[in-house]
Amino acid sequence: MTSLRISFALLATLLLAACSSTYQGAASDHFDGRKFFTPGSNKSSSPAGYLWRRLNNPPPDWPETVAAPSGIDAPAERIQGNEARVTSIGHATLLIQIAGLNILTDPVWSQRASAVQWLGPKRVVQPAFALAQLPLIDLVLISHDHYDHLDIATLKQLDQAHRPRVIAPLGLQKLLSTAMPQSQISEHDWGEKIALANQAIIHVEPMAHGSGRTPFDQMTTLWAAYVIEAAGMKIYHVGDTGYANGRYFREAAKRHGAIDLAILPIGAYEPVDFMADSHMSPSEAVQALIDSGAKQALAHHFDTFQLGFEAFGAAGTALQKSLKDNNLADDRFIVPLIGQATNLKRNAYRN
Repeated sequence: MTSLRISFALLATLLLAACSSTYQGAASDHFDGRKFFTPGSNKSSSPAGYLWRRLNNPPPDWPETVAAPSGIDAPAERIQGNEARVTSIGHATLLIQIAGLNILTDPVWSQRASAVQWLGPKRVVQPAFALAQLPLIDLVLISHDHYDHLDIATLKQLDQAHRPRVIAPLGLQKLLSTAMPQSQISEHDWGEKIALANQAIIHVEPMAHGSGRTPFDQMTTLWAAYVIEAAGMKIYHVGDTGYANGRYFREAAKRHGAIDLAILPIGAYEPVDFMADSHMSPSEAVQALIDSGAKQALAHHFDTFQLGFEAFGAAGTALQKSLKDNNLADDRFIVPLIGQATNLKRNAYRN
């Protein structure tokens, strides 16, 4: 009886979530009037396929918990002038400080990347900082609605303490507004740009991924990458993506010119035949760096939640090998520790 009640509770949670994330609008080259899609890409992976693989071919064991590095410095209140700082908080959550703005990407502080906190992928390493240690957050960027990128519990706390502006892809306005009634929420399509304070601009960029918080609402909201243009610098943040023959990275280079930092996902790539339509392998991430022409890259989306079938630590090892194979220096593509900050400085030749 208890297990039956749990099953009904989980089903009710999934159905409720399914009703909260949809989009209605005109058809486009990536929306057929009912569902979104990545142009030129056939998405073969699915929640059912993922569960089947988990049941029939269990992934390697990960450690139960990993201690965060000691001596992590608290983040600065603001970074001004011709400098910027990007701090790895864990998984796809990063604190980007630029032009006096504090920007959080895909904030997740919960212990599980799941609809419920008693089931689902469990956090292996704790966030670099407690939410209470964050400086005042001005902007939150949401890449898509998967639970490891959009965490309602965290967003509610940010709404209460920070009341940030939130930028998200199409279809997420209702879900986010319900969770964050005191914050300014806006949803956007690929190709849009949003002006912020201090002459900063957010460009909404395409990526090859998918969406859905339940089996019933797959592909009903959009997914997006972002280019943050501020303080004479450009930071290209890609929340989650398949490589898709590199076309989106090459197009970003054409549209935006010199990119100072590309923040690229490197985890949850095994098995490659199943994951390739939505996640890059480390070697593809290195190629994405090359395609984008970015001066430097920063890895994320690895060694926090066990979402793929690769071993713990495998993504970083594979990335280092790919850098060597491509004759690139180790510091061209940084694999950060939790809490590690990457500092940027505007080149003197830029305005």
